[in-house]
This record gives sequence, C-alpha cells and structure tokens, in this order.
Amino acid sequence: MRRNFWIGFAIVLLILFSFPAHRPVAQPNPALAQGRGGAVASVDRRATEIGIEVLRSGGNAIDAAVATAAALGVTEPFSAGIGGGGFMLIYQKAADRVITLDGREEAPASATVEMFKDPDSPMGEPLPFSPNRISNGAAVGVPGTLPTWEEALKRYGTMSLSEVLRPAIDLARNGFEVDQTFANQIQQNQARFAAFTSTQALYLPNGQPLVVGSVFKNPDLAKTYELIATEGLNPFYRGEVGEAIVQTVQHPPTVATPPFQVIPGGMTMADLDRYAVRSRSPLVTNYRGYKIYGMGLPSSGGTTSHEVMNIAENFDLSGLDSVKAWHTIIEAERLAFADRNQFIGDPEYVDVPLVGLQSAGFAQTRRALIGDRAPEKEFRATAGNPLLFQDDPSPSMTASTPSAQIRVQQAGSTTHLTVVDRMGNIVSYTFTIESIGGSGIVVPGYGFLLNNELTDFDPMRPHPNSPEPGKRPRSSMAPMIVFAPNGEVIAYGSPGGSTIITTVLGISFNLMDFGLSLADAIAAPRISQRNGGVTQVDSSFEQTDLGKSLTTLGHILEPVPEIGAATGITIAPDGLMTAAAEPVRRGGGSAMTVDR
Repeated sequence: MRRNFWIGFAIVLLILFSFPAHRPVAQPNPALAQGRGGAVASVDRRATEIGIEVLRSGGNAIDAAVATAAALGVTEPFSAGIGGGGFMLIYQKAADRVITLDGREEAPASATVEMFKDPDSPMGEPLPFSPNRISNGAAVGVPGTLPTWEEALKRYGTMSLSEVLRPAIDLARNGFEVDQTFANQIQQNQARFAAFTSTQALYLPNGQPLVVGSVFKNPDLAKTYELIATEGLNPFYRGEVGEAIVQTVQHPPTVATPPFQVIPGGMTMADLDRYAVRSRSPLVTNYRGYKIYGMGLPSSGGTTSHEVMNIAENFDLSGLDSVKAWHTIIEAERLAFADRNQFIGDPEYVDVPLVGLQSAGFAQTRRALIGDRAPEKEFRATAGNPLLFQDDPSPSMTASTPSAQIRVQQAGSTTHLTVVDRMGNIVSYTFTIESIGGSGIVVPGYGFLLNNELTDFDPMRPHPNSPEPGKRPRSSMAPMIVFAPNGEVIAYGSPGGSTIITTVLGISFNLMDFGLSLADAIAAPRISQRNGGVTQVDSSFEQTDLGKSLTTLGHILEPVPEIGAATGITIAPDGLMTAAAEPVRRGGGSAMTVDR
C-alpha cells in the first residue's frame, strides 16, 4: 500500500513539474522559431523578448519594432542606437501597401569635400581612413533614428514612444550580462575607445575592456531614454541632449594625448533642428514571380539588388550547376556595383538615372558582358550607360563622371530586425551608427555613441555622392519585404556595410532559385563581390568544393571573418510564422514567436 502511494505521488510530481504552464519550454534552437500570433527576429535575445512582450500585450508590429530597436540601442550599442540612422519598411496588411521611412543621417551645413583633409598635410591629403577619418567630429552626421521611431509610431503604431521605451529604460538601468560578442567588439575598438574620455569611462573601466559574464549598466542612456519618454524629441534636437551632441562634435572629448589625430566637426543646433524623416516610395521589382519591395534612394540597397536580379533573371540559375550559377551571380554583382558607385546619391541633390538603371534594356546590356570565366586578375568593371534607356536623361549625370572605387576592407556594423504581428503587419528595419562602435565617441553624460556616417560620402567632386550641406550619404542598407507566388510573405535584411547588398542577394537567390528555407538561406555560406577586384567569402569557404571550383574559373576569393548577420520572418498562407536569425554569425541571433 505504501509503495503504491509513493508511485502515485511521484507521478503527480512528474506531471506538475513537466506541465508547460508551470515551466518554460527550452527553445532547442534560439535562432529559429515557428508559431502564430506574431514573431520577432533580431541579433539579441533580450531585445527579441521585449518585442515579443509588446506583441503579447496587444501592440502591433510597429510598436514591437520600435521597442526592439530601443532595446538594441542598449545591448548592441556598437551597431546601432539613437546616435545614428536607418531605413524602415512597413507593410500594412489591411491597406495592402508598403511604406518606407528614410531616417538616414544628414550632413551638417559645414560639410565639404575637404572636410577630412589632414590639417598637417602640405599637399592637402585626406586623413587615413582608420582610425583617423572614422573617429572624429567631422565624421558625425545628424542622427535620424529617434524621428524614425516617432514617425512610425504616430502614423502606424498603437502605442506612444514613451510606452515602448519603458522596457529599454529598465534594461539600461538594471543592466545585462556581457556576452562574448559585446566583449569582442570593445576589444576590437580598444585603441579608438581609449582616445575619448567619455567612451573610456563607459566601456573601458579601469582602462580595460568589460569581461564576459560581468553586468553592464548604462544609467546615462537610461536617463536619456527617460528624458525622451517624458519630453519627446525636443531635448534631443532643440535642447540639452542636442547641445551636448554639438559640443561633442565640435570639441571631441579626447584624452590629453590621443593616440591619433582627432579633428572637430561643424555640426550646430540649427543642423539638428532642421532634420526631418522622409517618407519615400518603395522600389518594386518582380523576379521569377516574386514581388520584391526594397528601399529607395539614398539607399543603394534596393536599386543595386534589383539590378542584380534583373541581370540574373535571364539565366536559368536553378538549372545550372552550382559553380556556374554562383559565377553568374558574382559577375552580376560586379557589374551592378560599378553602376552603383557611378550613379547613386541623395535624390534631393542628384538626378539619378533610376529608370534606366532598373530597365530591362539596360540589364540586357550588362548581362551580355558576363562570360564563362571571371575576368583577369583584380578586374574592376566599368559602369554602363543607363541614360540610353530613359526618356529624361539628366545633363548633370554623364558617363564621364569619375567613379570612386569601393573600399573592400570597409568595416560594417549596423543591425537588422524583423517583426510580424497577429494581423499580418510587417516591419523590416535596418539601422546603424556605421562602423562597429561608430565614431567611437560617447556623448558625455548621455550614454550613446555618435555615428561616423559621413565617411560614406565619396570625398571627390563632381560625384553623385560628394558631401554637401544637408545631403544624405549613399547607403547600402537593404531591408526587404517579398511576396511569393505561392502566397507566402517574407521579410528579411542584414547589417554589414556594403556587404549588406550581397548578403540580401544571397538570401534572395537561395530562396527564389535554389529552394532553401529562410533559415537555411540565412545560414548558408556568403559570397560578396562589390567590384573590388577580389570576391570576399566566409572563412574556410575557399576550401569547399564550390570555393575551389570558383577559383578554377578565375575568381580570387578572400576569406573574411564575417559577412552580414541577417534576420527574417516568413508568413505562410495558413498564417504559420517562421522567424529565423543567424545560428553562428555575430554570436548567433534570436528568433521567437508569440505562440508555438
């Protein structure tokens, strides 16, 4: 009798402690989740959880996206935050329309082509790109992140900016455990961070980087978020935070003897006050039955990715062997980047020949240049002439315009988040402070890093992307929203500087030509050709069979530590949502759904 009692008692305990309502179910793969009711994918678990909680509490995708972004400003401060800018794509399910918000940083009125000139150079040579040009006041553009959040919420959200900032305020105030990626990014930037007293105090306590497992708190950022939650954007653009930004830009808070030359910038309160988010029409293209929405100018993400797809569409990529298929994609990227570097700039300052660039006729002329092998060593393609394929060629844009060569070693930071709500609304949002760590300058007393976005200009004239007062530098950010022929809706994007475009293209081809799932498309090896001579690839890729075969075709492969860190979500026709993030890159991402 006693034995039966204890057996029964053990069974009751087993039921109690295994019942899901009493104990959370461990997620077997934190970078992949399936379910319903809404989904969030970002690079960070804590930010993803905050977005999910907003969805659970009744917020829509826009509310959750801004809450997630604000949290990323705390946990991923070296990639994005209120000191930077970005581009947001929003799909409104009820209206069946896609909207884009341009929150790109803007040049101050003081910007000139000579703004990065070395003051000690008798020949007027520019400062070395790193660390000098990326770590100074002149590199800082007027931030656009906060107005993007406010505009998105006011127009399309259901919650206030004050409400969605609350979880991030708590996160900044209470702190979080430092992970390996956070610690690595400080170590990679230790010399730059050590040059500024405010940055050193926050990220190099006692002169040393934060260690994995320690708890990092940012009370100054919590105070800044609290001020914005209470008073709105005025303190940032017309008040005390703005004054601190201007002081920081004009008089960078360097240590007594900085390890490199730091020049001041010319941003003023008038520059901050003048800033406004732009609502722009999305770029739309069709590829193999998929309808693809991307970001328009001044981002080159939509234009360049669409041109690559236009070039590739007449090739039967799925019917080719993988070597020939990826050879074709690489060469299409090379050609499209030549056109990007030649013609793309801020549409408020430059008559970009967009109609020609996106035309089928122009794509055919570029497609005809793709042979069976890679061109000779270190080959860089020249731009085509899209003016022949539109009725209103601009006299200011001709094929004689000098073309700047892209920096293939460009360090890319940035972050991307993707959110879907229970109604089917979608946000695909890429935002940034440019380099990992941005300018390296924390605004003293306010806890956030300033961007170094003005290094995205081409310091030459004439050029579509030359610096000018009030102009927005050309970007590579490429958030996507895609409608598949089978009724599926897919949203995705990535960080990674100029590799953003090739990362998003790789995901697109893997989805649309090679039949991979979104999770597998994100995890797949990356190949990036940006008309820089060499083709960058994931570490160890060159040793794979595909890598060896591409080398045999004449491609020069350069392994790099990281290309992109994507996130995305699919909505199946029956409403099932699949959220996916990187399983490994940048320490692995986080994907969750409201209901499983």
